[in-house]
Amino acid sequence: MCGAPKQGGALKGVDLDTQTVIQGQVWHDGAPVAGAYVRLLDGTDEFTAEVVTSPEGEFRFFAAPGTWKIRSLAPVGRGERVLGADVGLNETTVVIP
Repeated sequence: MCGAPKQGGALKGVDLDTQTVIQGQVWHDGAPVAGAYVRLLDGTDEFTAEVVTSPEGEFRFFAAPGTWKIRSLAPVGRGERVLGADVGLNETTVVIP
């Protein structure tokens, strides 16, 4: 069983002037993918964190500013996205082809 926190919901109490938040959704064939594993990898492809998407395909990470790779793994396939994240809210979508 994965110990990842529940994904989705509001960012209550998060100071977006000082924190870097990476969030988004995983999609496949025009629909969100629930239960996909989403990994956050640093600039050298080193594993940093993993969460499981919500029923709406949502994921969220708190990270440092920089370049990150987001990799989704699900029974329907695998998708990847590279993202340059700054302090504040950084939103993205990972599409599984």
